[in-house]
Amino acid sequence: MADRKEIVNGILDGPLALDVAVSRESAQIKGVESPVAGRAQILIAPDLEAGNILVKALAFLGKASTSGIVMGAKVPVLLTSRADDATARLASAAIGALYARYLNEHAPQ
Repeated sequence: MADRKEIVNGILDGPLALDVAVSRESAQIKGVESPVAGRAQILIAPDLEAGNILVKALAFLGKASTSGIVMGAKVPVLLTSRADDATARLASAAIGALYARYLNEHAPQ
């Protein structure tokens, strides 16, 4: 999506190791120069299994706020867990609504 210029008004980079994406110190130690390094706000996983591991690690070990959506589908597919709190469910619904609007605005005529 980034290569096709479908993601705008943001700074993109990757792939980045998780520590580099979320820790400026790790990026400096490893010599990674990127405007995203240590400041990533959105993390994208390559597949469902990796995404599940990433989200659960962030939520349960890091106490992060999370949301989940499958990209590339014809309609928004939300990813929630039975263990998600209301905030995570609401965040997933909000991202789903934004993606639905994007799909509607860019649908073939």
